[in-house]
Formats: sequence, C-alpha cells, structure tokens
Amino acid sequence: MLYCLFILSSLVVNWSDNPCSIFLGFRLKALTVSLKALKLAGVHGIAVEVWWGIVERFAPLEYNWGLYEDLFRLISESGLKLHVALYFHSNVHQHRKWGVSLPPWIVEIGKSNKDIYYRDISGLSNADYPTLGVDRLPLFYGRTALQCYEDFIVNFLNKFKPYIGSIIEEISVGLGPSGELRYPAHPLGDGRWQFPGIGEFQCYDKYMMEDLRIAACQVGKPEWGDRGPQNAGCYNSLPPGVPFFEDGQENFISDYGCFFLEWYSGKLICHADAILAKAANALRKYQQTVETSVLLVAKIGGIYWWYQTISHPAELTAGYYNTALRDGYDPLASMLSRHGAALHIP
Repeated sequence: MLYCLFILSSLVVNWSDNPCSIFLGFRLKALTVSLKALKLAGVHGIAVEVWWGIVERFAPLEYNWGLYEDLFRLISESGLKLHVALYFHSNVHQHRKWGVSLPPWIVEIGKSNKDIYYRDISGLSNADYPTLGVDRLPLFYGRTALQCYEDFIVNFLNKFKPYIGSIIEEISVGLGPSGELRYPAHPLGDGRWQFPGIGEFQCYDKYMMEDLRIAACQVGKPEWGDRGPQNAGCYNSLPPGVPFFEDGQENFISDYGCFFLEWYSGKLICHADAILAKAANALRKYQQTVETSVLLVAKIGGIYWWYQTISHPAELTAGYYNTALRDGYDPLASMLSRHGAALHIP
C-alpha cells in the first residue's frame, strides 16, 4: 500500500487594494529547490489551500488564478502531486497579523446585512463563513451562496483541467468554518469561547430562524419555532448544571429537544449534500479511468471534549447530533458515500 505524505504549503498574503501585493512568502528559486528536496526525500505531494477570498476577491465571477497557476506549475515540474483544499471561509482573527478574508464584496454585503452570518443567542455574529440560512437566497449580486460555491468549483476545474486526476489527486471542498462541516459553536480568536466550554447553538440569524419557524409549523408545533433552546448554557458552560444537556424537561431527549437537534443537524447535512453533489457532478468526467481519477474529500471537526457524557454537548452545538443514545455520524457518512467523498477528520 502506498502511503502519501502531503506537506501543507502556506501562502503568506499581504492584503491591500493593489493586486500586485498578493505574493508568495518565499522566493521562487528557494521554493523550487525546496520542492525538489521534498521529492528526493520521498514526499508524495503538497497540500495547497485555495482561497475564495484570494481568487474571487475583486468582483463576483471575476476569478484570478495567477497565484495558483505559478505554484501548481512549480509543483508539477518537481514531480510532486497535489491535494487541493478549496476554502470558502475566512481565517482573519484579531490575534493574527495575516489572514485571508471572505471576498470584500461579500464583506460589504455583510456590513449592511449581518444576518448573512451565523448569530448566537445574544445576537453576536461570526463572519468566518456565510450562514446556512442564505444557501438558497439570491443575496450575493443575484446569486445564492450555493451558486457562489458551485461557480468557484467549476471555474477551478476548468482552469486546471490538465492537472485534474494526474497532478491533482485529491480535492477537498470547504463546507464551513476552518473548511469543516460544522457550525462555529466554539469561536476562536474573539474571546467568547475557551476550551473545554460546550459552545453555543448558532441559529439566530433571521434566515435560520425563519427556517426553524417553518419546520416547527410543519410538525404542528409552531411554538417551537420562536426560539432555540433557552436552557443550553453559554460558550464556557460545563455539562453539569446545564438543563438542556442533562435530565429534565425540554432537555436534549425531550420531544422539543429531538425536534430542534434533528433540524439543526439536518440543515448542516443538507448544506454539505448540496455542495458535494455539485462538486461530484463536475468531477464525474474525471472519474472515467484510473489514470485520471481524483478523490473528493470533505472535512469535519474533531469535537472530542465531553464525549464521555450522555449528551455530548460540544458535538451538539457544533451540529453533530451524536449522543450516547444516537449515532450522529451515520447519516453524515451515508451522505458522503452517495457522492463518493472521503472523510477527513483533523
């Protein structure tokens, strides 16, 4: 069996309005030498993060792949393979000097409509990734969020068609914060959450709340659609003493609790299902032969703390309806299987 070692190639980016300020943080000659050294050392390939906020930075549907064209060419010439991660999130945080934001035209929309981002029960937003509530709403210059992701994926495949399946062996599609299929229930960098807090549910933007109201009416319980759990603690709560995650009325195994968690986790799976369906369909023509086969990959979060409790609260707030009484990863795995996608757990 061949074991492939992929080394992450980080792109150092200096942001300003001048496109010439986007640069690789190392010299071309030095990079070429480094790639050849990796090949001689037996490294199979390089993992490269491809950012929405870099490529479609200046205007909707205007893609600038120049940075990646140069990098991919050097990697190809060195005899190495590629694992490409298509990222649709931001990694800009207060404690970082550098980072990649969402495309500025998305950020501008968010300035006048903060509900394109996830919100917690206090109304605080998280601008790392658009909320699932806007997946099918044409709020982005006539496009839905899902259309933005699909257009980016298709344009990438068209641009790098000669590399797909030969040099590019794996394509990971970002599905949420940090590229992971999850809610930003444990936000890093702004002081709201510290390990091992249980986190908070992220469904309080107006679009998610409207979806919740519709779902509650469909099951004949409109009163369930006015709010998320009111007894689920806060970001840094610990399971003992948090009623929703313990025994009692309106807890996680009550009728209301089961309804809410099914809806909350189901929205996440539907989000991944829609994006991966588009990606798998676009990749189908590259799957015809072994020589051009390319692996589709999806990433989930490694939410391990409080796993020994009955309710697994940190997983529930992140969107994984997994408890000691229910296997929450089986429906997720089934969805990935439908699209022939591999699972990556960090």
